[in-house]
Amino acid sequence: MKICLIVEGSYPYVAGGVAGWIQMLVSAMPGHEFEIVAISSSRQAAKEYKYPLPSNLTRIHDVFVMDWQSLSEGKGPKLTKEEAALCLRWFSLREASETALPLMADPSKLGSPVAFLKSEAFWNLLVDSYRAEMPDRSFNAYFWTWRSLYLPAMYLLQQKYPEADIYHSVSTGYAGMIASYLRLKHGKPFILTEHGMYAREREEEILRSSWVEPTFKPRWIQFFYHLSKGTYRTADRTVALYGGMRDIQLELGVPAARSLVIPNGVAYDRLSKLPRPTDTGGGGIIFGALVRLVPIKDIKTLLYAAQLVSQKIPEMELWIMGPTDEDPEYFEECVTLAAQLQISRFVTFTGSVQIADYLPRIDVLILSSISEGQPLAVLEGMAAGIPWICTDVGSCRELLEGRDAEDDGTAGCVVPPGQPGAMADTMIRLYKYPEERSDMGQIGRRRVARYYRMDQFINAYRKLYEEAVNGWRA
Repeated sequence: MKICLIVEGSYPYVAGGVAGWIQMLVSAMPGHEFEIVAISSSRQAAKEYKYPLPSNLTRIHDVFVMDWQSLSEGKGPKLTKEEAALCLRWFSLREASETALPLMADPSKLGSPVAFLKSEAFWNLLVDSYRAEMPDRSFNAYFWTWRSLYLPAMYLLQQKYPEADIYHSVSTGYAGMIASYLRLKHGKPFILTEHGMYAREREEEILRSSWVEPTFKPRWIQFFYHLSKGTYRTADRTVALYGGMRDIQLELGVPAARSLVIPNGVAYDRLSKLPRPTDTGGGGIIFGALVRLVPIKDIKTLLYAAQLVSQKIPEMELWIMGPTDEDPEYFEECVTLAAQLQISRFVTFTGSVQIADYLPRIDVLILSSISEGQPLAVLEGMAAGIPWICTDVGSCRELLEGRDAEDDGTAGCVVPPGQPGAMADTMIRLYKYPEERSDMGQIGRRRVARYYRMDQFINAYRKLYEEAVNGWRA
């Protein structure tokens, strides 16, 4: 069978996280053909592959969000009154309006995106919405907000995409929108896997942003929830990585009959055989972070915590291991902050590494993120027998403390996000009690062996794909 994976801001141009998950999935299913629709912000963001492409990955289809800026006016819409009304429902962010997507994707119907935004029907909607929402604000700013929201979406919908036996999106957002359109157009099964709550992550980014005027932040946030909810209604199956994520999906509209949980998996057999230090007492300590250097990972909180810890443990080291090129500006901010905090002497930004070369030397791993799904890095460290300190985001508490009473034992410590003092206190505690660190590492290793092995994850998706092509639309 041919599976089309639809990916936003990730594989094959970003290393780690979701991209690593995709590489595992495709590589482990050589009997299936895969094609990738890779949505990148710009051509500049898609310069080089970060992974060797598996032989069963036959094509990468690149689409670039910012290419909407090169759109010309082109032909106007040729929609019937009923078709125009359906499209306007989608632009109004109405419930159950995703059936408009095939019309919006058809230039013979919608016309060019720029011309449609100048059409009488759209203009009337814009003016009515402006008068209802914020008549005391600048109409010009309101118009440009709508233009910035809708032109990229229409541009992406009107690109050419492959036909496949299954469409599999690894997020909602633009990827989920495209997968929904292809599901509606071709009638082929659509599987959604959410690694993080896309709409909530965009909400957090928008609230923190300076590029969106505060007046218009609610409209941007509503738009991304609109994309997510439409994807939930269209997908034949929606996969969560853990139970807490599934509960949120159900609250946002995923039909329970189409919802399931498939945890991530890692190469337990390889990672569990990595050596661990035999001398766990006295001397210094090496803390590590397996992480992409991007704002959502909140490396700055980790650096502030390290500065506090260094006052109690002067012989400590902190290795921050992961790619630095995804957000070079943020990486430079982190390097500068380390210098300002006078901790550069013991903080090392290694860049991308082969984790098997580094994990055997690390005493404690740390995750400082403000948002996560079910981080592969945490599972990899647990499989290697290393205790963790994680912020209380995503499934981190479940990973470290267990699923239920039968899954007992603690594989690490959970701290609140954005609180360097709490993180520092926990780092100092684990330094003082090396036997506790060792026990936590063994508990984590056993937990991965039981629930989070790669073969379990791959077999679950292999079964899901087989069920999809055999027809299980609920």
